Amino acid sequence: MRDMDQAGAPSVEEPADLHLHSNRSDGTEPPADVVRSAHAHGVRTVALTDHDTTAGWAEAADAAVSLGMTFLPGAELSTRLGGRSVHLLAYLFDPDAADLRAQMDDVRGDRMGRAERIVANISRDYDLGWDDVVAQTRSGATVGRPHIADALVAAGIVADRGEAFAGILHPREGYYVPHEAPDVFSAIALVREAGGVPVMAHPATSSRSGMIPLPTLHDLIDAGLAGFEIDHRENTASGRRILQKLVAERDLIATGSSDYHGLGKPNLPGENTTPAAMVERIIAAGVGSRPARP
Repeated sequence: MRDMDQAGAPSVEEPADLHLHSNRSDGTEPPADVVRSAHAHGVRTVALTDHDTTAGWAEAADAAVSLGMTFLPGAELSTRLGGRSVHLLAYLFDPDAADLRAQMDDVRGDRMGRAERIVANISRDYDLGWDDVVAQTRSGATVGRPHIADALVAAGIVADRGEAFAGILHPREGYYVPHEAPDVFSAIALVREAGGVPVMAHPATSSRSGMIPLPTLHDLIDAGLAGFEIDHRENTASGRRILQKLVAERDLIATGSSDYHGLGKPNLPGENTTPAAMVERIIAAGVGSRPARP
């Protein structure tokens, strides 16, 4: 990955989209195509944040540099707070940090077993097998429910991913199996130890048991949480207002992103973006790896 983040390097060019997924996890496009899609939508600074993996960094960075873009390496980490799933965006961490790497490896391994258990449950009522899911998964990708959704679509059981998640893959249907994930406080510590910058992804969505209580958010900030992804299509308006006030009070990083997955979601690159000043704060705080710049 080419590192041009030295004295005299160009400033971040807007717009910036810091939450994009490739087929190294649950997106539908290779990393280079994700970057090209973002560029085609006018985005000029990107972060690849595949789930619990850094496998797409080099390819995405090369594509970004060739297009004159700034690339930030990142990942979306699976964590838990009690019984609640919390996604943590981590930027500019050291991919070779042993403890964080081991944690991501463990989560990916559990995702595979969890996916197999979900498929076994579904197969009791529908004509779907594990081979059908494997056929929808790129070799080496982090297997998850989106790949099961794609298998359901390919089998003609549902029309698209949205129908799969609203129906068969919804926890109320009884096929769902939770996956193992580290406590969010532990994950924040691991990211910080690896020189990275942890930002909570889509923290105010109506579909994830509501927003974490404000006292707990303050505890997470005290533990090293650097900011929140506020401008995201799934965040509620009331949640955004609360988070904006918190960001101002605690002088935190506020980001906006698309959460692009290619054909897997309707989200489009650049539909929400992060101001250059906030991107520069992330770059200044992240010491585990550096941006790639032309």
